[in-house]
Amino acid sequence: MASRLLLRACRVTVKARNPALAWTARRALASGGGIPTDEEQAAGLERRVLQAMKKGKDPYSIFKPKEYAGTKEDPHIVPGISDKRLVGCLCEEDNTAIVWFWLHEGNPQRCPSCGSYYKLIHHELPH
Repeated sequence: MASRLLLRACRVTVKARNPALAWTARRALASGGGIPTDEEQAAGLERRVLQAMKKGKDPYSIFKPKEYAGTKEDPHIVPGISDKRLVGCLCEEDNTAIVWFWLHEGNPQRCPSCGSYYKLIHHELPH
């Protein structure tokens, strides 16, 4: 407590004698001063993701997927890197059992239990 009072008294004295000496150098935190933005601070994979998001792309499926009706005309879209993929369907909202089935590329396929349609779309990995 005493050191704070002494330091404050020294500052007041210095300001009274010579205001030019009282000015303390401020360190700039970013190129323009202030706190850096996410784009200025990001590096590596995070920077690539931010640049892709600026262009409107979603390279790592970060955004919430679009909702589909699940009908034959508007099936649920499932991205995959091969010509088939294992899909799990929760047929009812409060259901605890998952119905698993293989989804093949091509026409929409139906869930064997509830009848919702799914379609496999080829997806390229970004790296």
